[in-house]
Amino acid sequence: MTTTVTGAKAPTGPEPSAPASARRRRRRSSGGLARYIVIRAVLILPTIFILVSLVFFLMRSTGDPITAALGGRLTPDQLAVRIHAAGYDRPLLVQYFEYLGQIFTGNFGTTLSDNQPVTEILTHYGSATLELAFYSLIVAFIVGIPLGMVAAYFRDRGRDAALRVFAILCYATPVFFAGLLLKLIFSIWLDVLPVAGRASTGSELQMELLPHKTGIYLIDAFQTGSMAVVGDVLQHAVLPAVALGLLTAGVFLRLVRTNVIGTLSTDYVDAARSRGVGEFRLVRKHAYRPALIPIITVIGLQIALLLGGAVLTETTFEWKGLGFELAHYLQARDFVAVQGMVALLAVIVAVTNFVVDIIAALIDPRVRY
Repeated sequence: MTTTVTGAKAPTGPEPSAPASARRRRRRSSGGLARYIVIRAVLILPTIFILVSLVFFLMRSTGDPITAALGGRLTPDQLAVRIHAAGYDRPLLVQYFEYLGQIFTGNFGTTLSDNQPVTEILTHYGSATLELAFYSLIVAFIVGIPLGMVAAYFRDRGRDAALRVFAILCYATPVFFAGLLLKLIFSIWLDVLPVAGRASTGSELQMELLPHKTGIYLIDAFQTGSMAVVGDVLQHAVLPAVALGLLTAGVFLRLVRTNVIGTLSTDYVDAARSRGVGEFRLVRKHAYRPALIPIITVIGLQIALLLGGAVLTETTFEWKGLGFELAHYLQARDFVAVQGMVALLAVIVAVTNFVVDIIAALIDPRVRY
């Protein structure tokens, strides 16, 4: 006699093994990441195209570059000859497409005020601006992230309120005013840090003798083998980096505070708290890392803020980078030089945002979907 077991479900096939399921999840995850990277890479070119186009038409809305730069120094006939020779009397769209063609071939033109190739200016002074932005970002991390955690730990208390006011002051204070104040305190009153420049004359002379200069003074200082030169370069970088870095530190402080407080109210943190884990350990171990993900996602925007603030910072501290030169060419109304510099800054911002987006996707898989 056969016995029939009622309610039992007949097997329909072998259950997928755990390793096979894990492999499928990994393939889906890697496919999502690859698709995300491709989409972000494709969006770089339209972003740069729009920024470069806006700069071109905004500059030309005030007239041709020859008249803007040399209008008070040449006669009308001389101006007409120069304008025709440069091709600025042609239709605007013809000039625009020719300019785009030059940009894509790496030719940014020649400055009108001192007849220098814009590409040489970009390569010579661009490293100084990137070096200052790097120093400033380090200052922003050192100041903003720890203070944001402290504010979250003492939330809704006196220290939290003081740190929030500090963050607002950092963000709201004009960078040139912060620079002048730092120079007054540390260079004039205390006389402990240099007042301007990227390095002293003696250090610059030693770096000029190097066979393979990078233009990044800290790297070149290490190449000299002299710790005195390295120390001199770092001393000159302190005040500009702090003046510009505090601008971003205020953003990081408030962002870290908000996200740490939000993480502290999640279920898994409540479970850890119920097991007797102390509040400081909760902030340091459980809420710290999730709070860093938004920081990474906004770094790209902060790079744009740092590059914009570099114009005023470099002018205040005579830090000879793109910002310093941009202010010089703006005063000379040299639109060719200004267009080239702004186009390079647009490329830097777009590429930085792309890299930051990829890092954020690697850290947090939710970004990819």
